[in-house]
Amino acid sequence: MTTHDRGARANSPVRRRQTGSALTQQFSDYLRARRSEIEQALAHALPAPPQCPPVLATAMNYSLSAGGKRLRPVLCLAAADAVGPHRSFAMPAACALELIHTYSLIHDDLPAMDNDSLRRGRPTLHVVAGDGMAILAGDGLLTEAFALLARVPATAGEEIRLRHLRVISVIADAAGSMGMVGGQAIDLSCTNPDPSGQRAAPLDAEGLRLMHGRKTGALIRASAVAGAIMGGGADSTISSIDAAAAEFGLAFQIVDDILDVEGVSTELGKTPGKDAASGKPTYPALYGLAKARQMAADCLERAETDLRSAGLADSWLMEIGRWIVHRSS
Repeated sequence: MTTHDRGARANSPVRRRQTGSALTQQFSDYLRARRSEIEQALAHALPAPPQCPPVLATAMNYSLSAGGKRLRPVLCLAAADAVGPHRSFAMPAACALELIHTYSLIHDDLPAMDNDSLRRGRPTLHVVAGDGMAILAGDGLLTEAFALLARVPATAGEEIRLRHLRVISVIADAAGSMGMVGGQAIDLSCTNPDPSGQRAAPLDAEGLRLMHGRKTGALIRASAVAGAIMGGGADSTISSIDAAAAEFGLAFQIVDDILDVEGVSTELGKTPGKDAASGKPTYPALYGLAKARQMAADCLERAETDLRSAGLADSWLMEIGRWIVHRSS
């Protein structure tokens, strides 16, 4: 066991389980520390005036600075922590993932998409700045994410450069037509009629799983995989982290669907009940609330098995999985 491994295990959640509430406090401390690092990095991630038009800079920062769980960048950093001592190597990827996630929320809230007026506890960007500027802000955030990923320090060696290239490919696949955008297209086709007035056939259980595997799960998986790659993880370890993150992504969507039924806007930071009102396919609609809750718990069990196979069942990754399943917002 390396010095890093001994240090990580000495401070791991498993060591604290005997004290009950101390586990929750320790994870809260970890989460707070990582979020603080992420916020500091995000503050410098976007171009500023005069290079960027002030109206666009304001629009991009409006949504990016609204807070949120920062789940994807935290997951990225936790995966880097799990495989090695160089968490800082993963920070550009962590920030890029949050830029992409924020862009997706801006576009998802547009009138032509989900038509929502509340996000992260404040009016959505198109309500504040208009549809056109919201579209451009989303475009800007997506593009700047890949610019950020492509900036490799001049002093970086060949191995780090190769990691950057690999991560760019992973995130592009997850964010694009094979991943998040493709999933959103399926979702949109199920709820919105095409120009001829026709709707796609309702999704069955497998169709729902596949859609959310793209729309939500792909970027969550990419977050964990990118962190593990930048942290220098072995391919076998990265595969185990990927498998666990796929379960986290499914659990996240199931819980999101449950919260849309049971949550309140002051806790969610967005409008509850939108899915049912628009006829969206959801896990509670297909399976009922009790079965949906059990499915989320089953995801967590499978994720723990995947992480245990790589010796990472006591890592912060597993604590993030529990946070995903037991969250209230």
